[in-house]
Amino acid sequence: MVRSGTIFSFDNVRGYGFIVPDGGGEDVFVHANDLLDDKGLFTPGTAVEFEVAQGERGPKAFAVRALESRADEGPPVRRPESFDDDALCDVLSPREFSNEITDVLLAKVPELTGTQIVRIRESLLAVAQKHGWTED
Repeated sequence: MVRSGTIFSFDNVRGYGFIVPDGGGEDVFVHANDLLDDKGLFTPGTAVEFEVAQGERGPKAFAVRALESRADEGPPVRRPESFDDDALCDVLSPREFSNEITDVLLAKVPELTGTQIVRIRESLLAVAQKHGWTED
């Protein structure tokens, strides 16, 4: 079922944001890979139509299209005063991140050696720290 709503946040660097559905309800997560139009169109206040699936952490939008401006319907949805950028995703400590990576590698590629796992973890941790995906 196609729904409509308004983008209230979208981070082009991280590639995700949130939609406030028309008629209320829980905010819907949206990832850049699920946008059908140019990513640059999806800024706060943009009216969109989308479909929803249940993700691991709540509702997730897919097949998201930007709609024509709704200037006659009033101002865009405001961000909640309690909005906290840190609440958008988990930020792990370097140790937690390394443990997560190790678990994935062992589960998906059990033939890796300990040395290979350490090298992969170090490389991925460097990337994660560069992008702020882990705590300092």
